[in-house]
Amino acid sequence: EFNIRLFIFLLFTKKDLLFSNDVDTLLPHYIISKLQNKKLVFDSHELFSEIPELVNKQQVKKVWLLLEKTIIPKLQTVITVSDSIKKHYQNLYGISAIVIRNIPEIKTISQKNFEIDAEGKKVILYQGSVNIGRGIELMIDTMALLDEYLFIVIGDGDIIAQLKEKVSNLSLHDKVKFIGKKTPNELKKLTPNATIGMSLEEDLGLNYRYALPNKIFDYLHAHVPVIVSDLPEMRSLIKKHPIGEILIERTPKTLAKTIINMTKISYEKELKTAKKELNWSKEKEKLISIFSKLDK
Repeated sequence: EFNIRLFIFLLFTKKDLLFSNDVDTLLPHYIISKLQNKKLVFDSHELFSEIPELVNKQQVKKVWLLLEKTIIPKLQTVITVSDSIKKHYQNLYGISAIVIRNIPEIKTISQKNFEIDAEGKKVILYQGSVNIGRGIELMIDTMALLDEYLFIVIGDGDIIAQLKEKVSNLSLHDKVKFIGKKTPNELKKLTPNATIGMSLEEDLGLNYRYALPNKIFDYLHAHVPVIVSDLPEMRSLIKKHPIGEILIERTPKTLAKTIINMTKISYEKELKTAKKELNWSKEKEKLISIFSKLDK
């Protein structure tokens, strides 16, 4: 239904260029590009056919894979968010995607305190979608081993009720707080309050394995060191820019030890250096170059 409505919208909307965001919007964009002889840019924010929600839905997954195999090899301009996804598309479909990461612009942000009392606590922050495979359950289990720490979850999603029940069952109300979804502007003001930002996605299929989550760059721009999963893109980033630590063993004991050790280290120099390189002012030049070539 969504694709039909999108097709109709695109059919009657004046445009110079088509920009498709992820595979679930690709078919109507591709058809319109052929019908109306318009140039098309495909922006793959993730490996859609490998998202965790499709892991146990093989028939649905086959449909999306068929769509990928049919259309992506025919595309002239493809952009994506990580080198791993670029290599994946090159191996499967013989195309050369351009990597453009979703990185914030450097801005001076006015800081705002959390709505809850975090006074005297070291804050571990998760921000983003609250769904399976994000490592939130592991962090909740870990909080039982950490004193003087507070785990704050900013965001909403389909497992929020399960997580709250888990916190209740473990009697961790004082150590784990959920403060709901915030607007991007609100979030930017809250993130700098954190001591550590987490991005502990599980290896649930290629989409998570090849992920380079936006929140890592949000933490970086807020001068908050990160703890990340030992997955290719996150590992590569931390090795190049030592702005945090890689969790090698996914156990509460190891995670707690890593967090405690992180609070004894200053990452400020590395965060400042990385921020000068990893920002939208530099990243956007690749996008501008693409549009300039398409305009010729």
